Amino acid sequence: MSERYIESAVTDPETAEHLAHIGAVRARLEKEGRTGERAPKYYIQTFGCQQNEADSERLAGLCAAMGYVKTALPEEAELILVNTCAVREHAEKKALSIIGSYKHIKDQNPALIIGVGGCMVTQKARADKLKGSYPYVSFTFDTGAVDRVPALLDHALNGGKREFVLSDEWKIAEGIPIRRESKHMAWLSIMYGCNNFCSYCIVPYVRGRERSRSAEAILEEARALIDDGARDITLLGQNVNSYDGGPYDGRRVDIAELMHRICALDGDFRLRFMTSHPKDASDRLIEAMAEEEKVVKHFHLPVQSGSDRILRAMNRKYTAGAYLEKIAKIRASVPDVSLTSDIIVGFPGETEEDFQATLDMMKAADYDMVFSFIYSPRAGTPAASMPDQVPREVSSERMDRLLALGASIADRRNERFVGRRIRVLAEDVSKTDASMLTGRGDPVRPVHFAGDRSLIGQFVEVEITGAKTYCLEGKPVR
Repeated sequence: MSERYIESAVTDPETAEHLAHIGAVRARLEKEGRTGERAPKYYIQTFGCQQNEADSERLAGLCAAMGYVKTALPEEAELILVNTCAVREHAEKKALSIIGSYKHIKDQNPALIIGVGGCMVTQKARADKLKGSYPYVSFTFDTGAVDRVPALLDHALNGGKREFVLSDEWKIAEGIPIRRESKHMAWLSIMYGCNNFCSYCIVPYVRGRERSRSAEAILEEARALIDDGARDITLLGQNVNSYDGGPYDGRRVDIAELMHRICALDGDFRLRFMTSHPKDASDRLIEAMAEEEKVVKHFHLPVQSGSDRILRAMNRKYTAGAYLEKIAKIRASVPDVSLTSDIIVGFPGETEEDFQATLDMMKAADYDMVFSFIYSPRAGTPAASMPDQVPREVSSERMDRLLALGASIADRRNERFVGRRIRVLAEDVSKTDASMLTGRGDPVRPVHFAGDRSLIGQFVEVEITGAKTYCLEGKPVR
């Protein structure tokens, strides 16, 4: 198949025109008698963050609307979509490896169509690599072009040239059908992109500038989710607390106002949000968490480093002192809050003194959990060309110390729940014990407890009987 490379704005043609191809693909399958049990199958492989998971639910919705049915086995699929991540090089290499493994499936089934999307292919170098080294990939679509998948698939089914979409601007495409993985838990994207340009981060380059969905669209989706049985809703954004939905019903809607309005909707549900940037975590947001009973008392506030020198090099726009002041405000308003954070170990130029400042930050902030990462250079970011890159063995040794400290703090923090009764949403059967259910309440740790599968999707009052580093254990209160 010959090739065609597209470099055009996603806003032309309009989303409605892209989605019109849903009907064309479905009509094609119906004409071929490929419906019901004979319907072709799709498989989606997802890498990366919650935003990618939410995007994959939109991809699944498009596939279902076009007449494809889901399979858990790529070998059974006639359409494979890979949703990639670019935050760390390891994720990119893993994605490329898996895409490479699909060649043998394509060899066995020439009708198979493979599409690759997400953050990785938003980088032209990676898109070019897929174009030149993976000839069995039919199309790529960047993070601003999820709505173009029906048109890309329709084009491929008709024997068209390979297509590689690179947007020169991003938009918000409303009206894309969504097929969610869980009936009782839901991601709800409220904004996309980032304006912060942290020196280590590729996100502004692969997801574009910040753009917020309208409050009206979000509230409409939230109502539909609740009516459909959602009990745990997470508001998503690369920098969720800089959400600006503009005027709505005579008031400007920021993240705090949005949370108040969602919590005012009828229904028994909980509301979460992530991820927050410390410089934008407003007093209004903290007050909304304190005031609204439906808002889970969990605040994820990435610090990245405890050293002011490193924070400046990271372009984080706050100091360690200002961060701790923010933590103090949160704890004053929400005394029993579960606080979590992200930390990067081995950022260029990080000294032992800098690292000790990070350990001191962990102790002062008293995190319930820390998500820690060894710095990974990303081509195209300022940090990748900074001097004094930290040797891997030094970063690894520091990571071991950080993990040990984080575990000791988490053990102590988890003990405060023993003996309490917590309202837990039963999410699923435990992966390690089929007789146990697992769920979450306000604590960030999962809660494991004995219970029948019929409880999944319901709130259960659980008495916490034990605490471990990575989970809580309990028994239902009858």
